[in-house]
Amino acid sequence: MQEQYRTLAREGVHEIEINKSRFLCALAPVATEEEAQDFIARIRKEHPTARHHCFAYVLGADGGVQKASDDGEPGGTAGVPMLQMLVRREVRYVVAVVTRYFGGIKLGAGGLIRAYGGVVGEALDALGTVTRQRFRMVTVTVDHQRAGRLENDLRTTGRAVREVTYGAEVHIEVGLPEADLEGFRAWLADTTAGTARLELGGEAYGEV
Repeated sequence: MQEQYRTLAREGVHEIEINKSRFLCALAPVATEEEAQDFIARIRKEHPTARHHCFAYVLGADGGVQKASDDGEPGGTAGVPMLQMLVRREVRYVVAVVTRYFGGIKLGAGGLIRAYGGVVGEALDALGTVTRQRFRMVTVTVDHQRAGRLENDLRTTGRAVREVTYGAEVHIEVGLPEADLEGFRAWLADTTAGTARLELGGEAYGEV
């Protein structure tokens, strides 16, 4: 698995105008192809009179799923430059839809490539990106007496506390980089005088 990847910070729209043609780039973070297709369908519905809704998306922390569509523009002038921009910027789990309202002036193949790729790049700059790191999830079980202080110590030392569950004992779910596991075991034993239990869970990605 990839140790980390970059993705879109938030959903949004960025617009440019070139020779009276309007290019509206809608970007969204998505987890699956189904989510990407739903977003594309939503944008089509929002702009029923536009001539083109070209799209590109990249899924997988390693960018293993990549798709693009020119949606009626000359082959290779829209979807591919959009996809190339996403790949060049190394963003993952993201979909881009560029809606074009034709302004009556033809841009030519080179102009279209620059416009479609360019608006995606500008939209990424405007909306921003976040880095997500691969974590190993661990559950720390501790008694109520020590739980409050331990949770506070975890947060102040920069550990990613995901969930705290209170029952007969307190369970604190923490995300750790794999390389920190052994050091964390020693720190936990020292901090709780050996009273806390540590259980390893699965892997997940979280913001750095």
